[in-house]
Amino acid sequence: MKTVYDFTVKDRQGNDVSLSEYQDKVLLIVNTATGCGFTPHYDPLEAMYKEFKEKGLEILDFPCNQFANQAPGTEDEIHEFCTLKFGTEFPQFAKIDVNGENADPLFAWLASEKPFVGFGRGLKNAALKKFADMNNRTFGDKTYIGWNFTKFLVNREGNVIARFEPTVDMKDVRAAVAAELEKKA
Repeated sequence: MKTVYDFTVKDRQGNDVSLSEYQDKVLLIVNTATGCGFTPHYDPLEAMYKEFKEKGLEILDFPCNQFANQAPGTEDEIHEFCTLKFGTEFPQFAKIDVNGENADPLFAWLASEKPFVGFGRGLKNAALKKFADMNNRTFGDKTYIGWNFTKFLVNREGNVIARFEPTVDMKDVRAAVAAELEKKA
């Protein structure tokens, strides 16, 4: 059975990074954008990272420009924005596609393990669904991710155990991460 450790990704400089380097860690893997309405998620993500890094959490940040061109900069510009505005210290990787023919295999696999089931209820979620559907129409059956700041929680064995759409309250994400960290490898 495939795990997250079977994947290799690119760091911001274009070097290969085997995710096996994160073996025995709890991972929160996120596709991000610097110009999105959900960009303030960087604050609770960084707070979680500072609080839980010593307990075995790693947050892996993958910028993506596929959602209304909300991450238009270079890897260096995106990294500078995140570190200066939000003080992020968790690993940030090369900008990728998460949908379509050029979707990064990691995100295609993550989404196959925990498929999209909707943004939730309420007017704001319905509005995001309408906007996301228009944006993602071109990806057809290769639409894996609904929008920026989709988060996947991976246990210490490398298995995807939860998916959080950007509309999920970050307190709920934090609670799930904390609960997973309490489990010992």
